[in-house]
Amino acid sequence: MQTRAADQATSQAAEVLARTRAQVDPVLRAAVGTLPTRMRHIAGYHLGWWDTHGTPCHDGGGKALRPALVLAAARATGADGTAGPGGAGLSAAAAVELVHNFTLLHDDVMDGDRMRRHRPTAWSVFGTPDAILAGDALQALALRLLARSTGREARAAGARLASCVIELCEGQHADCSFEERTAVGMAECLVMAEAKTGALLGCSCALGALSAGACDTVVDAMDAFGRRLGIAFQLIDDLLGIWGNPRTTGKPAGSDLTALKKSLPVVAALASGTEAGRELAAIHACGTPLSDVQLPYVADLVERAGGRAWARDHADEFARRAQDSLAEAVPDPDATGELLSLARLITRRDR
Repeated sequence: MQTRAADQATSQAAEVLARTRAQVDPVLRAAVGTLPTRMRHIAGYHLGWWDTHGTPCHDGGGKALRPALVLAAARATGADGTAGPGGAGLSAAAAVELVHNFTLLHDDVMDGDRMRRHRPTAWSVFGTPDAILAGDALQALALRLLARSTGREARAAGARLASCVIELCEGQHADCSFEERTAVGMAECLVMAEAKTGALLGCSCALGALSAGACDTVVDAMDAFGRRLGIAFQLIDDLLGIWGNPRTTGKPAGSDLTALKKSLPVVAALASGTEAGRELAAIHACGTPLSDVQLPYVADLVERAGGRAWARDHADEFARRAQDSLAEAVPDPDATGELLSLARLITRRDR
């Protein structure tokens, strides 16, 4: 029975994501089409719409998770379920996807990542300055999309998204600063994860509720749902950064370990007080990036120190806490099926 329920949730999540892509993609393409030629070229490449020469292709973009949360939250809180052209939350859904891709363009530059979604990153193809500028342009497009709407909900959505971007920047700053420090505490690491990842998922859910005309209490509870789900998302992301299959993640194996990144499983291992944790700390203290030969051994150290199990357990815990917030926002379980299926996808994903 549990397997059947899990399969149904996975199927429902896939349907929600596919429907979201079909609804939001025309809005994204229209927005990106207004950019200057060079920025449009880089943004379209990054989004998987065309190759380096501008020839249309189907390399695939992101999962459309954040816009799916917007539209599912809108439906859960009472919006018209059709979400056709001009439907509730559609501009907000496109806006959060633009902001998400703004962060990815900048993250790839800061982390020096050369692969994303199974293709070279934008900065490695077009150069660092242009990739940064393309990211800036996507953020501006997001805010412009919301500015074109009218009414109290639109003004509140614009203010909330702008505040979210500031929080995202703070989270990214904290993440980068951890790499320069010897000791990083678990509490501050979780705060960083909420700002870096949870803030945009929370904002997505809140914008969906706002577009449906929900009251402030419901909007805030939806934000809490997304934030807690976002921490679970980051925990899973960090696990995949160490043990993920490159053929599904689209990134090199052990990329986080290679760069000595203090991801959540690593910080948990370093704080474990175990022999494996102390050996891991000695490796980090050297500050030398790992070779491919060292990766399996260091990954095993993180696992033996308990980092993998800690991250998995806490991902499950934050997913449960997210469900509590969702029940507070929308007591009717029949209305939250799509959001719950997306939550399950986040915590059971392999990419």
